[in-house]
Amino acid sequence: PEMSRGLGDVYKRQLLYRILVKLNLKKAIDYNSIEYLRSRGVQIGENVHLYNTNIDFGHGFLVKIGSNVTLTGVTVLAHDASTHIPLGVSKVGRVIIGDNVFVGHGTIILPDTHIGSNCVIGAGSVVSKDIPDNSVAVGNPIKIIGTYADFVEKHKNQMQERPVYHTLWSDKTWDEKEQMRKDLVDGLGYDL
Repeated sequence: PEMSRGLGDVYKRQLLYRILVKLNLKKAIDYNSIEYLRSRGVQIGENVHLYNTNIDFGHGFLVKIGSNVTLTGVTVLAHDASTHIPLGVSKVGRVIIGDNVFVGHGTIILPDTHIGSNCVIGAGSVVSKDIPDNSVAVGNPIKIIGTYADFVEKHKNQMQERPVYHTLWSDKTWDEKEQMRKDLVDGLGYDL
């Protein structure tokens, strides 16, 4: 009886919170906002963009993200509960992401890993080991496939031959979108 009364109180508080949010009397918590993540102890630099990214809820204080970083659809884990059933404890480790880093969609960053500065991590990668500065890395398991400087130079050169679009995706007209469809039939282009 005591337990059920406590759960009822929790349910009532949650219901009241949802009603107040719906009535615009209370602001909903954005659990992925940089402000909220910092309040949980995640260290985050300047000019960081987190799109559909999940940072370890219970161990976010073990995560440090540098400046000029973009994470798109990334999962950052600072704990691994695989040892919890047999040993009663989870493995934990720091995750450090340097400055000027892009991490592609669907990537999972595991505990006790460091991604250096000036790095690109390809979509769908599993970061299970340290990635040194100035690297481009992809895959599961992750492997380094080149340098950051070569990556930038390659795309800089391709921009001379392939279409480059200068209107933000959300501001494109239907005509601009149709032109992109036609231009990109035979390869990549570059968009603002």
